[in-house]
Amino acid sequence: MRNRGKERGIALLIAIFVLLLISVVAIALIVSSGTESALAGNYRSSTGVYYAALSGLEEARGRLLARNPNAFKTTNPTGFLPATGTPLNIGDAYYLINPVGGETVAPWDSSSAYPDNEFQSEFSTAPASPSPSALSVWNTSPLNSLGIPGPLYKWVRINAVSEISLNVDADGDTLVNSNTPLYYDGAHFSNSPSAGPQVLEITSFAALPNGSQKLLQYLVAPVGTDLSFPAALTLDGNINSFQSSKNSDFYVNGVDQQRGGNCPPAAAESPKPAIGAINSGAVTEVRNGIPPPYRYANYISLAPQPINPSVGDISASLIPAFQNESALDGGSQSVVQTITGLADYIVAGPANSLPDLGGPTRPVITVVRGSPPNGGDLNLTGTLNGYGLLLVTGDLTLYGQVTWHGVILVIGQGHLYIPNYGFGEIDGAVLVARTRHSDYNLRPNLGSVTFEIEDANYGNSGFYYNSCWVQAVFPPRNYKILSFHEISQ
Repeated sequence: MRNRGKERGIALLIAIFVLLLISVVAIALIVSSGTESALAGNYRSSTGVYYAALSGLEEARGRLLARNPNAFKTTNPTGFLPATGTPLNIGDAYYLINPVGGETVAPWDSSSAYPDNEFQSEFSTAPASPSPSALSVWNTSPLNSLGIPGPLYKWVRINAVSEISLNVDADGDTLVNSNTPLYYDGAHFSNSPSAGPQVLEITSFAALPNGSQKLLQYLVAPVGTDLSFPAALTLDGNINSFQSSKNSDFYVNGVDQQRGGNCPPAAAESPKPAIGAINSGAVTEVRNGIPPPYRYANYISLAPQPINPSVGDISASLIPAFQNESALDGGSQSVVQTITGLADYIVAGPANSLPDLGGPTRPVITVVRGSPPNGGDLNLTGTLNGYGLLLVTGDLTLYGQVTWHGVILVIGQGHLYIPNYGFGEIDGAVLVARTRHSDYNLRPNLGSVTFEIEDANYGNSGFYYNSCWVQAVFPPRNYKILSFHEISQ
């Protein structure tokens, strides 16, 4: 009885201990749950603001492409980015802004709600106030009337870069001392405009209502469809027949930008041969097809191609895309397939007209193709003035006063004819290559091409090399991302 009396109340102590243990576990669970909720909230905010900033980068990168329906070239043809082919200057800033609910977004204003403080750290000066700006697609019709919330980035900046702004040595002199724009040669940065397209910097700033902010940055450069022509008229193959005009007003001129008008400004290239052929035998055939009275005055170039008529062997200067039938026409990455994939219009031949001739600020890409016989033929007649890139896979015949600003490619059957009266002029570049048999099957090698103006006093004006029209009609397939990083706030 005495022993049992000593154990009186032990159940209460055990119960209290168990309750205390449960309470501790419960409190720990509550604290842990709160921490998890806070972590989840922070992650959600961090992820949300990251993708909001990323959406700004991608919108700007996409709208730099001329083929984008919302391209800056289309939605803001003047007063925003410079004309096609004009490099951006160091220190100039162009802003894509995305205000929400009537707020003011003015990143060039240091006293505004969302200032661009990063610009001054890169360029040691504030952006011009106000800077050129364009509205996001979320602030323009039809998206602005749908009531759908868009990404919460506030602004995106587009600008040129230099060694100093990036703090990199681009010219290999071990010094970071150049403030000239950088260009991309396909593998490296360069200070030389001849290396390739200009490198652009795209910076995006996003801010959420809870105060989360993110600053992301791309370096990009256009890649994919830039073709370089070695002559005003390039005959990419042996010569089946070459017969030029007897008209004293017919010229072929390899000196850049002698004619053309309304062309986006661009630095002139060095003179090229008026007519380019791929070997000495083809050069001789071309020379023999030029009427002697007009050899010295009408087929023009300057040093290093000053000999008249200016017909040069361009085999050493042909870019890889023009060197064989496979690169021109054979596979998914060939010139023909790449241009077809970018085409505004694909016309079933034989055809006698084009659906759209484009315009000075709206060049179009048109491909004429079809099945044999004559499926890729195009016959243009009358007084026409076209702008863009024209690819003909059959025979191209030009009657009348046909003028074209841009590039004409006759790749496939390799036949270009100018019969009957007149001609007009081509300002840009022309290339003729035979890659197909008459049944349109791919050849094992480049065949002989045909260029003929009828044996009469026909054909006036002619072919004038113009690099800025060549550049204007070759939109990039993409703006390649060269680097991507987050900038600490």
